[in-house]
Amino acid sequence: MNESLPPPGETPPAEGSTAEAHRERPDGGIWEHPHVWLSLIVLGCLLVAAFFLVRVISL
Repeated sequence: MNESLPPPGETPPAEGSTAEAHRERPDGGIWEHPHVWLSLIVLGCLLVAAFFLVRVISL
């Protein structure tokens, strides 16, 4: 009594499972929200620029 294996990429049927196989969205990790990282970089650049601008003005 040989059970055939499911094709690659498909979820094998399970007892009591009523859901169909579906593709899961890949985990984006830290790149899930690139706008957050971009805004942090821009904020850092603006702070450094403001520091030097204040130094130049206060001369």
